[in-house]
Amino acid sequence: MEQIRIMITGANGLLGQELVHQIVHQNTYKLLATACDTTTRLKESEGFTYTPLDVSNKSAVKDIFNEFDPAYVINCAAMTGVDDSEVNRDQCWCINAEAVKNLAQCCHHHGAHLIHLSSDFVFDGKNGPYRENDRPNPINYYGKSKLAGENDARIAGGANWTIVRTNVLYGNAHGISRPDFVQWVLQNLRNDQEIHVFTDQWRTPSYTYDLAKGILSIVHFQKKGVYNLSGRDYLSMYEFSLLIAEVFGLDSTLIKPADQNSKPQTALRPKYTGLVILKAETELDYRPMPLKSALTHLYHRLNQSSTQTTRLDAWC
Repeated sequence: MEQIRIMITGANGLLGQELVHQIVHQNTYKLLATACDTTTRLKESEGFTYTPLDVSNKSAVKDIFNEFDPAYVINCAAMTGVDDSEVNRDQCWCINAEAVKNLAQCCHHHGAHLIHLSSDFVFDGKNGPYRENDRPNPINYYGKSKLAGENDARIAGGANWTIVRTNVLYGNAHGISRPDFVQWVLQNLRNDQEIHVFTDQWRTPSYTYDLAKGILSIVHFQKKGVYNLSGRDYLSMYEFSLLIAEVFGLDSTLIKPADQNSKPQTALRPKYTGLVILKAETELDYRPMPLKSALTHLYHRLNQSSTQTTRLDAWC
């Protein structure tokens, strides 16, 4: 049987690494992993090819399509810093919107299927959790850029696209420059540092292990359109941090409740977002672990990783 050719952009990131990890253990796919770094951060050394790629470089993207000719492109490349996006708007728009348009056009030209990762920040946070057909209304520049990327995927990609909305990603990865929320909590609590976490930001945190499985189900079932992929548990970030402390056996008294008004941020954050995943459960057989089980699963993965490397930042 001929292998399905998949290209991943942003493969050195949190989700990209998990996707590579799951794909290389299957014989169904031929994988090209790409990211802006000159070398891979991935612990896997076999089962895929790595090529540096700046998704904002239009000619470089065209060249790699001509060379690899993918059947699926999973776009994990993004500028994800919400405050950075508010300040560096040109860079944010270039990566989160213009680059998506270019990828979608190349996919359309080559007959490839674009799976584009988006965010719950396309919503204003007044009526969460949100379904796929709820009306977007972003309140910060990051959310606006992600909505523009969605629209570019729809328009430039013809009919061969899937948009995956997710939120608060956490997981196991190597050499990540900016820690995810779970790692941020762990780093501070392990150093006996007090942290203040918002009680008025509600989300459905997404374990990359489950999220990657959901994305591969989209490939398997050849699904198009918009899908929410996240965890089921809907809770405040403060409650999430307390659960992290519980599962990892750390001092939860270091975690202090706060509200957004007490700690002004450069970019506004929506209060009540999160995602309803009924469509994915029904059409993709998507079954994410309950949040406590997912954190326990991550706990064991991180412990296993720590026994295999002496680097303190192996998964941060």
